[in-house]
Amino acid sequence: MSRFPTGVTVVTAIGPAGPAGATANAVASLSLEPPMMLAALDLGSRTLVAVEHAGRFGINVLAGDQAHIARRFSTKDPHPEKWNGVGWSERAGAPRITDAVIWAACELSAAHEGGDHVIVTGHVTEIETGEGQPLLFLGGEYRPVR
Repeated sequence: MSRFPTGVTVVTAIGPAGPAGATANAVASLSLEPPMMLAALDLGSRTLVAVEHAGRFGINVLAGDQAHIARRFSTKDPHPEKWNGVGWSERAGAPRITDAVIWAACELSAAHEGGDHVIVTGHVTEIETGEGQPLLFLGGEYRPVR
């Protein structure tokens, strides 16, 4: 599947210790009516714990020049370290990363086990679009759309 290009997102939530986030490319629009999204998070993800705690999550579609953010949120670093130097604001109860191409706030609907991941689904409560082209992941590398 490394030959299949995917968009790059950071799934975010406000956990008991503050903002949490994880890079995810298994993210998709699930339903148009009602508007719903899905995201797959690793079973051991601290962001998954934050999503379940908050009952809501944000999906931030990263811009082509935000590969450094994708790399940072793909680490196991403590959440406060991941957010150092990253512009963000809290909107609709979820972190919105500055300059994301698309940001959607979702109210958690369900969580389903899927192998070594949990698939969270959520009803979109708010959405914003920004400027620029999205970041892609292809062949194990982050790539801007050209």
